[in-house]
This record gives sequence, C-alpha cells and structure tokens, in this order.
Amino acid sequence: MGEVCLRTEDLSVGYNGKPLIRQIALRLRRGEIVTLIGPNGAGKSTILKSIIRQLDLVHGAVYLDGRDMAGLTERDVSLSMSVLMTAHVRPELMTCFDVAATGRYPYTGRLGILTREDREKVYQCLALVHAADLAGADFSRISDGQRQRVLLARAICQQPELILLDEPTSFLDIKGKAELLAILKSLARDKKMAVILSLHELELAQKVSDKVVCVSAAGVSDVMTPEEAFARENICKIYALTDEQYAFLYSAEKAPEEKRPLFE
Repeated sequence: MGEVCLRTEDLSVGYNGKPLIRQIALRLRRGEIVTLIGPNGAGKSTILKSIIRQLDLVHGAVYLDGRDMAGLTERDVSLSMSVLMTAHVRPELMTCFDVAATGRYPYTGRLGILTREDREKVYQCLALVHAADLAGADFSRISDGQRQRVLLARAICQQPELILLDEPTSFLDIKGKAELLAILKSLARDKKMAVILSLHELELAQKVSDKVVCVSAAGVSDVMTPEEAFARENICKIYALTDEQYAFLYSAEKAPEEKRPLFE
C-alpha cells in the first residue's frame, strides 16, 4: 500500500461537546479501502462527519496528508479529499454533466468557468463510473443507482487522494451495490486512491475491504483485517448476536468469512 494520507490522533467525537466515541485511531493509506461496520446508531456516520468537519471534534485531531485539518481551508481539504454522503441530492434543472462538473470548482476559481481541460476531465470521470451516456440527462430524472454513479464522478473530478463515503449503497438495488463497490475497488487498485466508507451490508463489506474498523456500543476497534473483523466471535460481539441468531442468519449459506470474494 501507499503512503498514509489520513490519520486520527487521540480522537473523540460526539455532539455539543459531549463525547459519544473515544480513542478513535484510524490510519488510511493510498490504494486502500477501509470500511466502518457496526449496528445502527453506534456512531459510524458521526465519525465520518467529524472527519469532514460537519461536526466539531470533541478532542484530538485529524491529519490529512500530514497536516492538521483544523488549520486547513475548505479549498485545501477539497484538493485532497472528496466526500459522498448518504443524503439525497436533487438539484433542479441540472444535467448529470453539470452535477459532475461541480467537482472541478476547487480548480476553476471564483467564477467557476470550466476550461476545455476541465470539461474533458468531467467526461473522463463520467466514463470511469460508466455514466458517460448520462451526461445530457436531467439529474432529477435518473435512478438512484445512476445518481450515485454521477455523484461519484463528481467526487473523482476533484482529483482527490482520498474519497470518503457514508453508506453509499443504502438506496441501491443489488446490481447498483455491486457496480458501485466494483468501481471503488478499481479506484483503489488502479488509481491508488484511498477510500474510507461505512456499510451496513456485511457480505459486501467483507468483499470490498482491505481493512475494517468495528464501531459498537463497546467503542471503536483497532484497524482489523477482514478475517479478524468477520470472524464469528467478533460479529456476535459487535452486533450482540446470540449463537442462535448467528446460526439463523448463516445456516442457509456460508458465514461471511468463508465466502469467496466477488470483486477480482
């Protein structure tokens, strides 16, 4: 893997100055996918929102390319990190090209005027996520799966070292989930981008992740290998499953750690 592009130091996150989760130790390298898993309400989104400065840190620091993010401007951050959050984005009267092109604004100056090179970059990024044929389509009239691909193209247009995604598969059918995660796998492997995301679907997380961080009522785990994270004992612990519940979930198929990877 490549050099470290994001790390946290003695990080605590929460709301109104009250810590929800303490001692978060993340380290993300270029070319690597790190996935946060854990039950609803455990704090996965809180961690990600704190990293991108939507929420104030309760304690500690986040370092982007070795620089404390507290001292970086929005433009500084956007040149290194792009973000794709869960909330629906439904801009009015914008084509898919227009939406993807907003990712070039860190490079276009105050007026936001696209050069020929900028426009070429937008088309390249749409093609990279298999959405070139959507360039002229009304963004508000395409499917959720297509919308996620266009938003991912916007994120890639920033030319980041790191992409952060919060539950990017939440509104997608199984085909959309597979397509989106395969694209992320390709970005990490071929473009050497770092990817950090949260997922609810354990079988998908197991297939796409290089490293896993477990977030539960007990706190946040160290960075784990998929084999460690998806072991029966760990899954039962973080989701508070009984042996009977685990057996019910996996009696008709192999347990997560035994499944063959989908993304080659």
